[in-house]
Amino acid sequence: MNRSNGGGSRIGQYIIPIIIIAVLFGLSFLTRTGTSMRPSYIVVLFVSILNYIVLAVSWNIFSGPSGYIALSTAAFFGLGIYVSALFGESLPLPVLMILAGAISFVIAAIIGVITLRLRGVYFTIFTFGLVLLLQYLILWYEVKFNNLRGRTVASVPYNTVFLSLLVLVGIVLLAAYFVRKSRFGMALSGIGECEDAAAHVGVNTTMVKVIAFAATSFAIGAAGAAKATTMIYIDPPIAFNVMMSFMPVLMVIFGGAGTFLGPIIGAIAFTILQEQLTTKWPKWYMIIFGTVMIISIVFLPKGLVGTIGEMKSMQKKIALLGITAGFMLIGFGFTQILEAAGVSIGGLVFPLLFGIAGFVIFANVFKRHKGKEAA
Repeated sequence: MNRSNGGGSRIGQYIIPIIIIAVLFGLSFLTRTGTSMRPSYIVVLFVSILNYIVLAVSWNIFSGPSGYIALSTAAFFGLGIYVSALFGESLPLPVLMILAGAISFVIAAIIGVITLRLRGVYFTIFTFGLVLLLQYLILWYEVKFNNLRGRTVASVPYNTVFLSLLVLVGIVLLAAYFVRKSRFGMALSGIGECEDAAAHVGVNTTMVKVIAFAATSFAIGAAGAAKATTMIYIDPPIAFNVMMSFMPVLMVIFGGAGTFLGPIIGAIAFTILQEQLTTKWPKWYMIIFGTVMIISIVFLPKGLVGTIGEMKSMQKKIALLGITAGFMLIGFGFTQILEAAGVSIGGLVFPLLFGIAGFVIFANVFKRHKGKEAA
């Protein structure tokens, strides 16, 4: 019986990786829509979604369990962008991504050895300062020695970028899944719970943190190299946009830090909102983002996935998801009314916002009901 159970558990361990591979393989057929240089809107949108999934999941692999809040995403993403700008004319995209990832890995490892002995807010401040340091250092070098402020980037067919990011997402998701179940992942979690205790039982905490920080920076740099090829022009402020350090954090917090699905859900929701709000309501989208985040932090401190996980009753979980879907339908109807009145806005904005509102309201209703039952 024990052997049978062990075999079943081993088979169960690979169910999620198989699902990941199957879903990504299915998404690869999106390249059949549109053409290579004039892709469909769905391919363009998915390039942004996949890019943010890489950033959010990579950030969560390191910062989620360890508790070290890194704001260096924009630094390594910007390095990847500049690698494409410098070598895009002579190297194919997969090689560019590997090169950008390798450079990011080496720099992150060096920085990690120096800074990952710091704890708390000191590490966070240093990593954010790294973004500004690289931005102004490269700007100074370009102006001083090359008499340039910005560069053009060699374009690559959108379908190629999409497929390259799809492969990268698959690698990152599989890494995130297996790290969570490995001794290395347990060591990261131990560091987050009590670093001194982890060191006391024999964990080389500095080495574990440096490896995790450098490995996730590899993926971030590779994503930057791929995303750069969809741009026409870049300069240091564009490449090292500080918002790229904060967006993955917001996505992870919204979806659920330390969970597997949380960063994916947060990346999808926020990318769609960003893409459509910046097109239709460019002056309002950051206000809406900020409002959603404040509501999430106050009422959903464990994010969407964490909140569902807290509910032990399957009936309540199903009910909450059903109510959320119902609110999304109401949002869709509201969108149709606005469009009939001549007000143009992205089709998924209100369904997402209504769905988030419904989830927040009824998740807290269920929590209060559970508290009253316990009392």
